[in-house]
Amino acid sequence: MKKQLKITLLPNGEIKMETKGIKGKKCLKYAELLEKLADAKIEKQEFTSEYYEQEVEEIQQQQNLYE
Repeated sequence: MKKQLKITLLPNGEIKMETKGIKGKKCLKYAELLEKLADAKIEKQEFTSEYYEQEVEEIQQQQNLYE
């Protein structure tokens, strides 16, 4: 799955961002970037099941260390 960001600007000025295909805590880096670009403050975060999944890349790196 491709990494995707869905950014919605609401009528009240609120910005909503959803990530797809970004597993683990990497999504937080995208949230921080949006916060800087929009000169906004994160007030609420909700995590999907992808947040709790480890990156495949991370697992492969760990396996390489033990080989």
